[in-house]
Amino acid sequence: MISWMQKHNKYLVWTIWIATIAFIGAGFVGWGSYNLGSKAGNIAKVGNIEIKQSSLNQAYSNLYAQYNQMMQGKLDEKKAKELGLLQQAFSTLSVQAKILNYAKDTGIIASDKELISKLSEIKGFQKNNIFNREIYNRYLQSQRLKAKDFEETLKNEIIIKKTLSLLDTPALALEIETVDAAMHIADKFAYTVLSPSDLNYTTDETKIKSFWENQKEKYMTKKSYDLSLVWTSSNTTIVTDEEVKAYYEANSFNYSDTEGKQLNYNDAKEKAKNDLKLKKTKKSAQKSYIAFKKGKIKSSENIKLSLGDLKLSKKIWNELEHKSIHDITKPRIVGNKYVSIKINNIQKATVMSFNEAKTKVTKTYDIQAKKEALLALANSKLTTINENNADVSEFVTLEKYDNLKSLNSQESLQFLQKLFTSNKEKGMISVLDKVIIYSIIDQKLLSGNNAKTESIKQTVNNIKKKIFESNLIKILDSKYPTNAYVEGLIN
Repeated sequence: MISWMQKHNKYLVWTIWIATIAFIGAGFVGWGSYNLGSKAGNIAKVGNIEIKQSSLNQAYSNLYAQYNQMMQGKLDEKKAKELGLLQQAFSTLSVQAKILNYAKDTGIIASDKELISKLSEIKGFQKNNIFNREIYNRYLQSQRLKAKDFEETLKNEIIIKKTLSLLDTPALALEIETVDAAMHIADKFAYTVLSPSDLNYTTDETKIKSFWENQKEKYMTKKSYDLSLVWTSSNTTIVTDEEVKAYYEANSFNYSDTEGKQLNYNDAKEKAKNDLKLKKTKKSAQKSYIAFKKGKIKSSENIKLSLGDLKLSKKIWNELEHKSIHDITKPRIVGNKYVSIKINNIQKATVMSFNEAKTKVTKTYDIQAKKEALLALANSKLTTINENNADVSEFVTLEKYDNLKSLNSQESLQFLQKLFTSNKEKGMISVLDKVIIYSIIDQKLLSGNNAKTESIKQTVNNIKKKIFESNLIKILDSKYPTNAYVEGLIN
């Protein structure tokens, strides 16, 4: 009985990880950008649909903003590359294009009436809850977008939504009963939590050096730049309250909180004031740039910086990476100043010596070695685990559980999520830096809650929709192949 029920726990994965495919972002503020070297050309073709560089830039910007918000503003371009945001953005565009190909072949369209309705629903274009064309036009101008291109994007969103809605099917009684049963399985198990503190671990420098020898190319010095900077501050630029208010009203869509809600004038006033000062200072910064370029003025500061140093913005570093020695950048904004930058010299990244890399290598090696040692210890203890030599839980479910001994609330939940989606009666589960070995002692079905029937019904609908969408995309993958013109877009 335990074996049968544990095998059927796999249905719980859908109740834990239900997610719908997110296709088109509609943010007004872009965070991060990605330049593949093409200005206005196409970067790929999916079926009969070309994907533009500008579309990838927008998708990447929207995705960057989402991750940056989740990481509380700590995302940078290096981390974005590690997370593969460019590939994720392109994958989203590729999926969109496949669905649009299919929609075109099957005659699914978006009418002008549907477009107008969609456009009027966008809060950022509303004034007193009514669509305002003036705000809309200012937004298009500020983003350098043509109305027909933006509206084509909205039409595509409508078409994709209509196409996927064809996959919606109501839940059947048997499906509801199956998911309801899976959600109310309760486990009682013996378990032992192992952590790095249970190890008798000693750092071995010989092994660390051997570890470094095999992958020394991963430990490089940072590329560095010798730079001359000319700063132009906006602090002394005078603006009146009337000018600030007029500037805010003309650019109100640029001021929003972390949830994307537009800020009122009082909340946005200081930011609008700084932006206006920068706008009025731009001419002075351009004059300084020209004078600097002609050798009529000296630099404000000479400095050596490693690539990505926070003294300059990510956008500036992206620009500098594509410049050569003796090049001078036009004025760029850093905080409340403009800066023009001359590259005097560039030191390329080189492989670190062992001594230079030792701290980083030791940390990486110790983490990996401890993880392997912990798994070996867990494996040795797994064969003998029982309720006499381990902790024993009460009957627990994902909805009803207390923190397990030696695990906090988050760790307990992660462990149970993995346990309830496993088909093993005895095994080991890794949670962060810990390994939990367990053995199922007993299982039972708890009585369902009639009040949650609608919730379960919705869960079943989501499961089916997710499965149908996934299978549809697999079919479209072969029907509409992707041809990327640029390397690095596909993992």
